[in-house]
Amino acid sequence: MAISSLGYVIIEARDPAAWRTFGADVLGLMAADSPDGGVRFRMDERPFRIAVRPGETDRFVASGWELPSLEAFEATVGALREAGVTVEAGSRADAADRKVHSLVRCHDPSGNQLEIYYGRVYDYKPFVSPAAVSGFVTGNMGLGHVVLPAPKVEETRSFYKTLLGFGDTDEMRVPIGVPDHPGLALYFLHCNNPRHHSVALFEAEIPSGLVHVMIEVKEFDDLGRCVDRCKKLGAPIAINMGRHSNDLMVSTYIKTPSGFDVEYGWDGWQVDWSDYVPTKSEIFSLWGHPEMNGG
Repeated sequence: MAISSLGYVIIEARDPAAWRTFGADVLGLMAADSPDGGVRFRMDERPFRIAVRPGETDRFVASGWELPSLEAFEATVGALREAGVTVEAGSRADAADRKVHSLVRCHDPSGNQLEIYYGRVYDYKPFVSPAAVSGFVTGNMGLGHVVLPAPKVEETRSFYKTLLGFGDTDEMRVPIGVPDHPGLALYFLHCNNPRHHSVALFEAEIPSGLVHVMIEVKEFDDLGRCVDRCKKLGAPIAINMGRHSNDLMVSTYIKTPSGFDVEYGWDGWQVDWSDYVPTKSEIFSLWGHPEMNGG
Protein backbone atom coordinates (compact mmCIF):
# COMPACT_ATOMS: atom_id res chain seq x y z
CA MET A 1 0.00 0.00 0.00
CA ALA A 2 2.94 2.32 -0.64
CA ILE A 3 2.42 5.61 -2.46
CA SER A 4 3.71 5.29 -6.02
CA SER A 5 4.29 8.92 -7.04
CA LEU A 6 3.58 12.62 -6.62
CA GLY A 7 0.79 13.08 -9.13
CA TYR A 8 -0.03 16.78 -8.95
CA VAL A 9 0.06 19.92 -6.81
CA ILE A 10 -2.63 22.52 -6.07
CA ILE A 11 -1.72 26.20 -5.62
CA GLU A 12 -3.80 29.25 -4.69
CA ALA A 13 -2.94 32.61 -6.25
CA ARG A 14 -4.26 36.14 -6.13
CA ASP A 15 -3.14 36.62 -9.72
CA PRO A 16 -3.55 33.45 -11.82
CA ALA A 17 -2.63 35.46 -14.92
CA ALA A 18 0.85 36.01 -13.50
CA TRP A 19 1.12 32.26 -12.99
CA ARG A 20 0.02 31.62 -16.58
CA THR A 21 2.86 33.81 -17.87
CA PHE A 22 5.35 32.28 -15.45
CA GLY A 23 4.36 28.67 -16.10
CA ALA A 24 4.20 28.92 -19.88
CA ASP A 25 6.82 31.52 -20.81
CA VAL A 26 9.40 30.82 -18.10
CA LEU A 27 8.98 27.14 -17.21
CA GLY A 28 7.80 25.99 -20.64
CA LEU A 29 4.65 24.25 -19.38
CA MET A 30 1.48 23.96 -21.45
CA ALA A 31 -1.26 26.17 -19.97
CA ALA A 32 -5.04 25.74 -20.12
CA ASP A 33 -7.91 27.59 -18.48
CA SER A 34 -9.72 25.79 -15.65
CA PRO A 35 -13.42 26.07 -14.74
CA ASP A 36 -12.66 27.86 -11.46
CA GLY A 37 -11.05 30.78 -13.29
CA GLY A 38 -7.53 29.56 -12.67
CA VAL A 39 -4.95 27.91 -14.88
CA ARG A 40 -3.61 24.38 -15.13
CA PHE A 41 -0.32 23.23 -16.50
CA ARG A 42 0.45 20.14 -18.49
CA MET A 43 3.94 18.67 -18.69
CA ASP A 44 3.25 15.19 -20.12
CA GLU A 45 0.34 12.96 -21.13
CA ARG A 46 -1.62 13.74 -17.95
CA PRO A 47 -4.32 16.46 -18.26
CA PHE A 48 -2.52 18.52 -15.62
CA ARG A 49 0.29 18.31 -13.11
CA ILE A 50 0.05 21.80 -11.57
CA ALA A 51 -3.29 23.49 -10.86
CA VAL A 52 -3.43 27.15 -9.88
CA ARG A 53 -6.79 28.33 -8.54
CA PRO A 54 -7.80 31.93 -7.81
CA GLY A 55 -7.93 32.98 -4.17
CA GLU A 56 -7.36 35.73 -1.64
CA THR A 57 -3.86 34.55 -0.73
CA ASP A 58 -0.74 33.22 -2.42
CA ARG A 59 -0.11 29.81 -0.94
CA PHE A 60 0.52 26.15 -1.56
CA VAL A 61 -2.70 24.19 -1.01
CA ALA A 62 -2.06 20.46 -1.40
CA SER A 63 0.05 17.71 -2.89
CA GLY A 64 -1.69 14.85 -4.71
CA TRP A 65 -0.29 11.36 -4.09
CA GLU A 66 -1.03 8.38 -6.33
CA LEU A 67 -1.66 4.79 -5.27
CA PRO A 68 -1.37 2.02 -7.88
CA SER A 69 -4.76 0.31 -7.41
CA LEU A 70 -8.15 0.41 -5.76
CA GLU A 71 -6.99 -2.24 -3.30
CA ALA A 72 -3.96 -0.18 -2.28
CA PHE A 73 -6.14 2.93 -2.02
CA GLU A 74 -8.67 1.25 0.26
CA ALA A 75 -5.93 -0.28 2.42
CA THR A 76 -4.17 3.08 2.84
CA VAL A 77 -7.38 4.93 3.69
CA GLY A 78 -8.20 2.22 6.22
CA ALA A 79 -4.75 2.45 7.81
CA LEU A 80 -5.02 6.24 8.08
CA ARG A 81 -8.41 6.03 9.79
CA GLU A 82 -7.27 3.25 12.09
CA ALA A 83 -4.35 5.47 13.14
CA GLY A 84 -6.79 8.23 14.09
CA VAL A 85 -6.14 10.47 11.08
CA THR A 86 -9.16 12.50 9.97
CA VAL A 87 -9.86 11.47 6.38
CA GLU A 88 -12.37 13.34 4.19
CA ALA A 89 -13.75 11.50 1.18
CA GLY A 90 -13.69 13.50 -2.02
CA SER A 91 -16.89 13.71 -4.05
CA ARG A 92 -17.37 12.42 -7.58
CA ALA A 93 -17.07 16.02 -8.73
CA ASP A 94 -13.76 16.33 -6.88
CA ALA A 95 -12.45 13.20 -8.58
CA ALA A 96 -13.64 14.40 -11.99
CA ASP A 97 -11.95 17.75 -11.41
CA ARG A 98 -8.65 16.06 -10.49
CA LYS A 99 -8.93 13.59 -13.41
CA VAL A 100 -8.75 10.54 -11.10
CA HIS A 101 -11.08 7.69 -10.14
CA SER A 102 -11.39 8.44 -6.42
CA LEU A 103 -9.64 10.57 -3.78
CA VAL A 104 -9.54 11.45 -0.10
CA ARG A 105 -8.03 14.38 1.78
CA CYS A 106 -6.12 14.46 5.04
CA HIS A 107 -3.37 16.41 6.79
CA ASP A 108 0.02 15.25 8.02
CA PRO A 109 1.04 16.02 11.62
CA SER A 110 2.59 19.35 10.55
CA GLY A 111 -0.64 20.50 8.91
CA ASN A 112 0.25 19.92 5.25
CA GLN A 113 -2.79 18.87 3.19
CA LEU A 114 -2.59 15.72 1.11
CA GLU A 115 -4.92 14.40 -1.55
CA ILE A 116 -4.54 10.64 -1.91
CA TYR A 117 -5.99 9.02 -5.00
CA TYR A 118 -5.94 6.16 -7.46
CA GLY A 119 -6.78 5.85 -11.14
CA ARG A 120 -6.03 8.12 -14.07
CA VAL A 121 -8.23 9.89 -16.60
CA TYR A 122 -6.67 10.79 -19.97
CA ASP A 123 -7.79 13.16 -22.71
CA TYR A 124 -4.93 12.14 -25.05
CA LYS A 125 -4.00 15.67 -25.99
CA PRO A 126 -0.29 15.90 -26.84
CA PHE A 127 2.03 17.95 -24.68
CA VAL A 128 3.53 20.83 -26.64
CA SER A 129 5.84 23.20 -24.79
CA PRO A 130 5.34 26.87 -25.68
CA ALA A 131 9.03 27.41 -24.93
CA ALA A 132 10.20 24.39 -26.97
CA VAL A 133 11.25 22.37 -23.92
CA SER A 134 12.12 18.90 -25.19
CA GLY A 135 10.17 17.22 -22.38
CA PHE A 136 9.93 16.58 -18.66
CA VAL A 137 10.95 13.51 -16.67
CA THR A 138 7.64 12.23 -15.30
CA GLY A 139 5.81 9.00 -16.15
CA ASN A 140 5.46 6.63 -13.22
CA MET A 141 7.92 8.77 -11.23
CA GLY A 142 5.34 11.54 -11.05
CA LEU A 143 5.79 15.25 -11.58
CA GLY A 144 8.89 15.64 -9.38
CA HIS A 145 9.17 16.37 -5.67
CA VAL A 146 7.97 18.79 -3.02
CA VAL A 147 9.78 20.10 0.05
CA LEU A 148 7.20 20.68 2.78
CA PRO A 149 7.42 22.62 6.04
CA ALA A 150 7.37 20.22 8.98
CA PRO A 151 7.68 21.87 12.41
CA LYS A 152 6.72 18.49 13.93
CA VAL A 153 9.38 16.89 11.82
CA GLU A 154 9.88 13.53 13.57
CA GLU A 155 6.14 12.88 13.90
CA THR A 156 5.62 13.91 10.29
CA ARG A 157 8.44 11.70 9.04
CA SER A 158 6.88 8.75 10.89
CA PHE A 159 3.49 9.51 9.29
CA TYR A 160 4.88 9.28 5.75
CA LYS A 161 6.89 6.15 6.48
CA THR A 162 4.41 4.20 8.62
CA LEU A 163 1.09 5.09 6.98
CA LEU A 164 2.03 5.91 3.38
CA GLY A 165 4.94 3.53 2.79
CA PHE A 166 7.72 6.05 2.14
CA GLY A 167 11.33 5.12 2.80
CA ASP A 168 14.30 7.11 4.09
CA THR A 169 16.72 8.30 1.44
CA ASP A 170 18.88 11.01 2.98
CA GLU A 171 19.16 13.42 5.89
CA MET A 172 20.74 16.85 6.19
CA ARG A 173 21.00 19.47 8.91
CA VAL A 174 20.50 23.16 8.14
CA PRO A 175 22.62 25.38 10.43
CA ILE A 176 20.86 28.33 12.09
CA GLY A 177 23.88 30.17 13.51
CA VAL A 178 23.24 29.20 17.14
CA PRO A 179 26.24 27.70 18.99
CA ASP A 180 25.89 23.99 19.78
CA HIS A 181 22.57 23.78 17.91
CA PRO A 182 22.47 20.62 15.74
CA GLY A 183 20.68 22.49 12.95
CA LEU A 184 17.18 22.06 11.58
CA ALA A 185 16.36 18.62 10.23
CA LEU A 186 15.79 18.07 6.53
CA TYR A 187 14.62 14.55 5.68
CA PHE A 188 14.39 13.18 2.13
CA LEU A 189 11.92 10.34 1.55
CA HIS A 190 11.25 8.20 -1.51
CA CYS A 191 8.12 6.38 -2.57
CA ASN A 192 7.66 3.38 -4.83
CA ASN A 193 9.55 4.63 -7.89
CA PRO A 194 13.21 5.32 -8.76
CA ARG A 195 13.18 9.08 -8.06
CA HIS A 196 15.68 9.89 -5.29
CA HIS A 197 13.00 11.65 -3.25
CA SER A 198 9.41 12.62 -3.87
CA VAL A 199 9.01 14.53 -0.61
CA ALA A 200 11.40 16.25 1.75
CA LEU A 201 10.46 17.54 5.21
CA PHE A 202 12.06 20.71 6.57
CA GLU A 203 11.87 21.42 10.30
CA ALA A 204 10.46 24.95 10.03
CA GLU A 205 7.36 27.06 9.46
CA ILE A 206 7.09 28.43 5.89
CA PRO A 207 4.48 31.20 5.33
CA SER A 208 3.70 30.15 1.73
CA GLY A 209 3.20 26.52 2.77
CA LEU A 210 6.01 25.17 0.59
CA VAL A 211 9.78 25.40 0.34
CA HIS A 212 9.84 24.38 -3.31
CA VAL A 213 8.47 22.06 -5.96
CA MET A 214 10.92 20.37 -8.35
CA ILE A 215 10.30 19.66 -12.02
CA GLU A 216 12.93 17.91 -14.14
CA VAL A 217 13.70 18.44 -17.82
CA LYS A 218 15.05 15.80 -20.18
CA GLU A 219 17.98 17.72 -21.64
CA PHE A 220 20.66 19.94 -20.11
CA ASP A 221 20.04 22.56 -22.78
CA ASP A 222 16.42 22.82 -21.55
CA LEU A 223 17.78 23.91 -18.17
CA GLY A 224 20.20 26.41 -19.71
CA ARG A 225 17.53 27.91 -21.94
CA CYS A 226 15.23 28.33 -18.93
CA VAL A 227 17.95 30.35 -17.19
CA ASP A 228 18.16 32.51 -20.31
CA ARG A 229 14.38 32.99 -20.28
CA CYS A 230 14.50 34.04 -16.63
CA LYS A 231 17.04 36.72 -17.44
CA LYS A 232 15.14 37.90 -20.51
CA LEU A 233 11.71 38.00 -18.83
CA GLY A 234 12.84 39.19 -15.41
CA ALA A 235 11.85 36.06 -13.49
CA PRO A 236 13.82 36.10 -10.21
CA ILE A 237 16.46 33.38 -9.90
CA ALA A 238 16.45 32.62 -6.18
CA ILE A 239 19.41 30.20 -6.22
CA ASN A 240 22.01 29.90 -8.96
CA MET A 241 22.82 26.70 -10.80
CA GLY A 242 24.63 23.86 -9.08
CA ARG A 243 24.65 20.09 -8.58
CA HIS A 244 23.22 18.66 -5.36
CA SER A 245 25.23 16.17 -3.37
CA ASN A 246 22.48 13.70 -2.50
CA ASP A 247 20.32 13.33 -5.63
CA LEU A 248 22.98 14.61 -8.09
CA MET A 249 20.42 16.98 -9.64
CA VAL A 250 21.80 19.90 -11.64
CA SER A 251 19.34 22.72 -11.04
CA THR A 252 18.50 26.33 -10.47
CA TYR A 253 15.72 27.75 -8.28
CA ILE A 254 13.21 30.27 -9.61
CA LYS A 255 10.87 32.37 -7.46
CA THR A 256 7.19 31.77 -8.30
CA PRO A 257 4.38 34.36 -8.17
CA SER A 258 3.18 32.62 -4.96
CA GLY A 259 6.41 33.17 -3.07
CA PHE A 260 7.91 29.69 -2.98
CA ASP A 261 10.47 28.37 -5.47
CA VAL A 262 10.45 26.01 -8.41
CA GLU A 263 13.58 23.90 -8.62
CA TYR A 264 14.17 23.47 -12.33
CA GLY A 265 16.41 20.44 -12.64
CA TRP A 266 18.14 17.96 -14.90
CA ASP A 267 19.87 14.57 -14.48
CA GLY A 268 18.51 13.52 -11.10
CA TRP A 269 19.65 10.16 -9.74
CA GLN A 270 17.23 7.29 -10.38
CA VAL A 271 17.95 4.85 -7.58
CA ASP A 272 17.89 1.05 -7.44
CA TRP A 273 16.34 0.61 -3.98
CA SER A 274 17.19 -3.09 -3.76
CA ASP A 275 20.70 -2.33 -2.50
CA TYR A 276 20.41 1.28 -1.32
CA VAL A 277 21.54 2.32 2.16
CA PRO A 278 20.08 5.59 3.57
CA THR A 279 22.66 8.35 3.91
CA LYS A 280 23.34 11.53 5.86
CA SER A 281 24.85 14.25 3.68
CA GLU A 282 27.07 16.91 5.25
CA ILE A 283 27.09 19.26 2.26
CA PHE A 284 24.22 20.45 0.08
CA SER A 285 25.95 20.75 -3.26
CA LEU A 286 28.94 19.29 -5.08
CA TRP A 287 29.37 22.59 -6.90
CA GLY A 288 27.43 25.79 -7.31
CA HIS A 289 24.28 26.54 -5.25
CA PRO A 290 24.64 28.47 -1.98
CA GLU A 291 25.52 26.47 1.13
CA MET A 292 21.98 26.66 2.52
CA ASN A 293 19.22 25.98 0.00
CA GLY A 294 16.62 23.73 1.58
CA GLY A 295 17.24 20.63 -0.51
